[in-house]
Amino acid sequence: MNQFVPKLFDCMKNYSKKQFATDLVSGIIVAIIALPLSIALALASGVGPEEGIYTAIFAGFVISFLGGSNVQIAGPTAAFATIVAGIVAKNGMDGLIVATIMAGIILVVMGFLKFGNLIRFIPYTITTGFTFGIAVTILVGQIKDFLGLTFKTSPIETMDKLKACVDSINTFNYEALIVGVVSLAILIIWPRFKKLDKIPASLIAVIVSVIMVKLGMHVKTIGDLYTISNKLPGLTVPHVDLNIIKTVTPDAFTIAILAGIESLLSCVVSDGMIGSRHKPNQELVAQGAGNIVSALFGGIPATGAIARTAANVKNGGRTPIAGMVHSITLLLILVVLMPYAAWIPMPCIAAILFQVAYNMSGWREMVNLIKHSPKSDILVLLVTCIFTIVFDLVVAIGVGIVLAALLFLNRMANVTDVKGWKYVGEDIDENNDPEAIRLKKVPKNTVVYEIIGPMFFAAADKFVNIELASDVKVLVLRMRGVPAMDVTALRSLKNIYALCKKRNITLVLSHVQDQPKSVMEHAGFISLVGEENFCKNIDESLKRAESLVE
Repeated sequence: MNQFVPKLFDCMKNYSKKQFATDLVSGIIVAIIALPLSIALALASGVGPEEGIYTAIFAGFVISFLGGSNVQIAGPTAAFATIVAGIVAKNGMDGLIVATIMAGIILVVMGFLKFGNLIRFIPYTITTGFTFGIAVTILVGQIKDFLGLTFKTSPIETMDKLKACVDSINTFNYEALIVGVVSLAILIIWPRFKKLDKIPASLIAVIVSVIMVKLGMHVKTIGDLYTISNKLPGLTVPHVDLNIIKTVTPDAFTIAILAGIESLLSCVVSDGMIGSRHKPNQELVAQGAGNIVSALFGGIPATGAIARTAANVKNGGRTPIAGMVHSITLLLILVVLMPYAAWIPMPCIAAILFQVAYNMSGWREMVNLIKHSPKSDILVLLVTCIFTIVFDLVVAIGVGIVLAALLFLNRMANVTDVKGWKYVGEDIDENNDPEAIRLKKVPKNTVVYEIIGPMFFAAADKFVNIELASDVKVLVLRMRGVPAMDVTALRSLKNIYALCKKRNITLVLSHVQDQPKSVMEHAGFISLVGEENFCKNIDESLKRAESLVE
């Protein structure tokens, strides 16, 4: 299986008319689901409703065409809402276009460098923490429209929005609340009627809320705030200079990493649903290309959408054709029906985003992790979540990864130990271990130390625990429990060797594994100590010590 061949080409080898009919129906249904979501997420991102549709059309088509998944549906997602809103507020649409194109290039490079499998090194606590944090920021951002509040300013940060809601509570519009509550009730109750769940609840909520406004409810609509157009976008070339590139580079990396994580998570989920296997590196290339095209044609950042992908699978979509049909259907809707989007009430949009925030929050998993995880993992989870809400996602991911790395290093350092005379290991029963040092005869004037765990910079201080009496002639370091080492640990080992040489003590190393041995060889440590002092096991090491003492 060539990892850089799009799944579409693989699927075409055995494609049938029956599968096309199923993909066609699924693509149309997913497009109907994606329509209100794309508009709502675009508005939450601080751009116009058309930008959300453009994203689903252009990015959705390119990602399905080039993607590494059979059923991935791409488009605007809630994860980007706060990031995009911040970029637009600070750097305008040109800043957003540049950041999205840069993110696309980063994703393409990540794909060709085969970084697809490295996404798993992002800790689950971080992804859970920032996902919950994003859900909270979306929810707070929609309180204004749900209650019909009028702000005196246009706050960007989540905490400022919350403060503005409190300060503007006297502008509360009860009619907006009624429309919002009715819309939210439809979103919750409609899917419970299994005979009707083929029709998206969000579409029913939009229709009912529009009727309520037409019947006399005084509520702001999309048309009151935005100019709606059904024209196709032209190619947009942003103004680019060194200053704007420097400004949006952190945002571009955040978009790229988030797009990579979310799209590959969606692929993993869909693989489990259809019993398939995606191509992670090709998916990253497709995500990059999709984001570049989206930005050039007036869209915003896109990634794989888990909910829309699941809907595609549920309705029979099994090849990328369904995703391409979804984009073409949205293109037709844009041309024919887009002006009517002006009728959609803002409280209905807020209700749709409330449900999006709830579904993406994963609050049950959040509670489960807090209940059953180690304290260090809980700390990473809460810090990432709080920083996402109070500051932004760029800071949250950076702080979360650094904190997780430091805690991991501390955990690994605690695992590493240096013990004299006996070996104690997690998976080894010393009583039945023929290699146990207590079963060996240690020559006189010889000491044996067992090093357990990885030898790296965070554990380098453990080696000062080695004590050498005045009559010691041979020091045996047993290293069968050392899977890896770095140059800092090697430096500590060199210090031990220097001390031994000063006191005329011979250093013997037993059972050195491949990675540590490679590090020693490249640093010239083996030739320094002498190849004859590197023994295969403890028996050979003790024989070597005995011969040296005699």
